[in-house]
Amino acid sequence: MAFVIDDNYLAITAIVTICYQFAFFIVAATCKFDKVTDFAGGTNFVILALLTFVLHQTWHFRQIVLTALVVVWGFRLAIFLLLRILAWGEDKRFDDKRGNLLKFAAFWLTQAIWVWTVSLPVTVVNGSDRNPNITAADIVGWILWLIGLSIETVADQQKLNLKKNPASKGRWCDVGVWGWSRHPNYFGEILLWWGIFISSTPVLRNGQWAVIAGPIFITLLLLFLSGMPLLEESADKKHGNNPQYRTYKNRTSPLIPLPPALYRALPSWFKLVFLLELPLYNKKLSSGQERLQSSTDEVV
Repeated sequence: MAFVIDDNYLAITAIVTICYQFAFFIVAATCKFDKVTDFAGGTNFVILALLTFVLHQTWHFRQIVLTALVVVWGFRLAIFLLLRILAWGEDKRFDDKRGNLLKFAAFWLTQAIWVWTVSLPVTVVNGSDRNPNITAADIVGWILWLIGLSIETVADQQKLNLKKNPASKGRWCDVGVWGWSRHPNYFGEILLWWGIFISSTPVLRNGQWAVIAGPIFITLLLLFLSGMPLLEESADKKHGNNPQYRTYKNRTSPLIPLPPALYRALPSWFKLVFLLELPLYNKKLSSGQERLQSSTDEVV
């Protein structure tokens, strides 16, 4: 008989997530050590997926697949980010937080909310007794996950390779998939979580559709909060006076990968409405930079 805490394990996953993140927070705050933050996030997803799968003991094929997808993604990202931060040193995101306990705690609380919310589709599927036949939604979702993970993995490795190359020190990443998207890793991340949600829909009923909050949360987080806005602002500050960078930004889609020639030819309104080229991602240029950009556009 399945061991049921509540219908969809919402309470137990929340408790486990809070305790797990709090434990890492205590270590990080005590030791002023921020190298384990991303590892704590990625592995927390793995723990929730495996925990709900094992506790319910129904072993449905859909549950096996979705749990495996989260475990593969979580371990891959956690280990990659841990090795990267160990090689790079301190995480610059915490430069203004290490000495401020409240700000540091707020980050860990946000990470707990992120893990629990984005995990909702898998939590509900693993906690359900429903087992409808495999549908087109399952297949589409699994394909989207595979495409998303592939893009994210390739993007991460290409950027890491660039960072390791001494000749590329101080340069923005425009190699490989980064030549088609300014944030291909985020595009892959968003795509794979929407894939997981879509593949969970055959099981959902009534109020369970609220698990769409998972992919919505990760999308909004990366588009408007801790993801693209911060990185775009940082890149603009570092490279905004470089005409080659301005050219790269002008011809490269912010999120959805597109050939540069195609993206550059599209009208501004289309980029704004359909491709998310938002004012949020473009710091206002000085008059000198505007003239520089204008002359660059004429010759490229």
